[in-house]
This record gives sequence, structure tokens and C-alpha cells, in this order.
Amino acid sequence: MLNLKSLFSIALAATLVTGMPAQAEEIIKLATTTSTENSGLLKNLLPKFEAESGYKVQVIATGTGKALKLARQGDVDVIMTHAPAAEAKFVDEGFGLLPRGIMENDFVILGPKNDPAKIRSSKTVEEAFAKIAKSGETFVSRGDNSGTNMKELIIWKDADVDPSFATYKSVGQGMGKTLLMANELQGYTLSDRGTFVAYKAKLDMAIDFDGGAALANPYQIMLINPAKYPDLNHKGARALSDWLIGAEAQSMINSYKVQGEQLFKATYSE
Repeated sequence: MLNLKSLFSIALAATLVTGMPAQAEEIIKLATTTSTENSGLLKNLLPKFEAESGYKVQVIATGTGKALKLARQGDVDVIMTHAPAAEAKFVDEGFGLLPRGIMENDFVILGPKNDPAKIRSSKTVEEAFAKIAKSGETFVSRGDNSGTNMKELIIWKDADVDPSFATYKSVGQGMGKTLLMANELQGYTLSDRGTFVAYKAKLDMAIDFDGGAALANPYQIMLINPAKYPDLNHKGARALSDWLIGAEAQSMINSYKVQGEQLFKATYSE
């Protein structure tokens, strides 16, 4: 009959061989965007990873700016965000390692179904934004330093429009709540397509403009530099990153649908 010392030795050996945690509930803290949470994608993906790896993922869903701040403070083990310029700065500053593009969707301008600002005829997203500002119609901004908010502010700048006009409302909320507020006010807003599809049944809104490649919305997963924060769960973070770029997870991303619509396109390639 095995004694406690023998059982511990067996468990330790298994951990060293498999690279998986000896305790099934070892936590990985993942800071990510509200869009991956609101769309339901993570609830579809993570149980599979947890069952296969033995790790438990604790999701902190927030804006990209806040996610990067949490990572800079060493409060999370890994981040998954969608703001390329901010992510590049995070890596350049020595905080982030091994950025991997895992998927993308796109941004769309949502608004009233009758499109009172007449943006559907616009040739570019900048033209569409300029029409909204000139029309006097309401524009609801997340205003939370998220990846979506960062993208929105870039568009206003490129359109040469100061987003301080009377009907511009910055609400400081995640994507789901912003959509509900824009719907209530029957205003326009910039959203990732995935969250819109997930919330569509609750909304009386339409996609009034989509812009193809100009509104592409890529997502990356990044590790935290162990030289900055050696006590984080770097092993678990790498396990999650490796799993998300694998064939199984990439297939699950492509096949994830809400109301029959594909929300994300897997993009990882060696």
C-alpha cells in the first residue's frame, strides 16, 4: 500500500513529465476585452482548455487599456487584447513577450435602422463619422480606453473631427452596456461585430456602415515578461497561449456561431 510520501512523489513526477499542474485548480489570471466575454467566445473555449490542462482560468473582462494596465502592474498572468499600437508599445517597453495573433473580426458602425445621418452611402469610415457629427445625431462612445474606444478616436482624428460636439456621449462602459445605451437613445456607436451579433436580439439597431479591411479588428494573446514579475504563473500563461494557437482551439474559434453567424475568424499561422 502506498504511503503519503510515495503518493506525493508520483504526483510530482507526473507534473514534471506532463508540464501540467499537480493541483487541478491552479489559477491563470487572464485579462481580456469585454468583447471576448460578451460574445460568449471564452465560455465556449475555456472549459475545453481547463479540462485538458488542469488549469483554471480566471477571466478579468475589461477594456484593453485597463487590461494592459493590470499587466504592467503584475496583477495578471496573461492578456488577450485588440489594440495593435498599444500592444506594440507594451512589448517595446519590455512588459510583453510572445505576442501571437489568434483571431480577428471587424468593427462596424451601428445606428438606427432608418440611418438618419445617411452614412450608408459613405465611401470611407472617416466620411461616415464626419456625417454623424454634422447631422446632429447622437453618437455613443465607450469612453473607457478600450481597444474599440482607441479605434474610434483614431477614426475621429483621421476624419479631422473633434469628438466634443453636443450630441457626442462618452459613457465609460463596456461594449454590451454601450450597445444597450445607444439602442435606448437611438444613436450611433462603433462596435465589434461579435458583440453586436451576440446582443442583436436585444437591439433595434442595424449595421449602417462596415468598412472591410479598414475596420479589421485583430486579437493577440501576450505573455508577461518574467524579468518584470517572476512570481506570476508564467507556465500556465504559456500553456494557454500555446493551446489557443493550436489546431483544436483555432477550429473552435472558426466554428463558434451565435444565431447562425460566425463571430471570429482564426488567424494564427506559423
